[in-house]
Amino acid sequence: MKPLQNRIDFCVIISVDGANPNGDPLVPGYPRILYDGHGEISDVCIKRKIRNRLQDMGEEIFVQQDDRIDDGYRSLKARAMGFNEFKDEYSKKNSDPKAIKDITCKKWIDVRTFGQVFPFKGLGSVSTGIRGCMSLSPAISLNIPDVKEYQIIKSTNLDETSDGRKDNATLFYQHRIVESAYVTYGSIHCQLAETNGFTEEDAEKIHHALITLFDNDVSSTRPAGSMNVQRVYWWKHNCLAGQYSSAKVHNSLKVEVKNDVDTPNCFEDFTITLSPLEGLEPEIYDGI
Repeated sequence: MKPLQNRIDFCVIISVDGANPNGDPLVPGYPRILYDGHGEISDVCIKRKIRNRLQDMGEEIFVQQDDRIDDGYRSLKARAMGFNEFKDEYSKKNSDPKAIKDITCKKWIDVRTFGQVFPFKGLGSVSTGIRGCMSLSPAISLNIPDVKEYQIIKSTNLDETSDGRKDNATLFYQHRIVESAYVTYGSIHCQLAETNGFTEEDAEKIHHALITLFDNDVSSTRPAGSMNVQRVYWWKHNCLAGQYSSAKVHNSLKVEVKNDVDTPNCFEDFTITLSPLEGLEPEIYDGI
């Protein structure tokens, strides 16, 4: 299969209603909020969901989520060393970085898409890094979201005390975005796609993963239906380098809160404006 021949730019518009789209590791249970008050879904979080969707499609994934491991390997090192072709090359005293890149990119779609570092100690090779062909920005909310706090009382009896009484109920808090829209932008670059063996078929799989980003992705803080892909804009250039810069393509799309709306209550409270670029029309898809 031929490597990707047309640079791709894309934009994904996500609506959030009654969910914590991406928890803040510094403030447990709270959504990520930037210094200016806008919400954020990190690029790492979005890549995790893309990997999960690709795994659902039957693709081999190197960086697997702990509760979705499908090959029995509990660490990245174990997964890499479980692949004999990689192990044989990586264990050489003077291993070939290009050979390692070719072996891993051919094996795992997330490696050729996002890149990966193989920093395993105690082997012949030094740390080997691979650049991915796809770049992705964090998703930033279009408005300053309203965060609601919910008190949750967990009254399930986990254990009994020495005198036979039940444990006391536990009170904890959840924080959820009431209603907001987030936007993320990305690009797939042909030069790196060629060196990684990333194909047109791979791009279509990424495309489908973006449209169905939140399928099979629910939790107590992300109930079913609380996070949705509203729109995907997919610009496919007619050449390797692209007809326009990614910045110009991304800036041609404006998503804003309507002038007569103070606090958005639904996706229809936002307006989308697309400025035409001569010779480059986006394919527009509604989320599934």
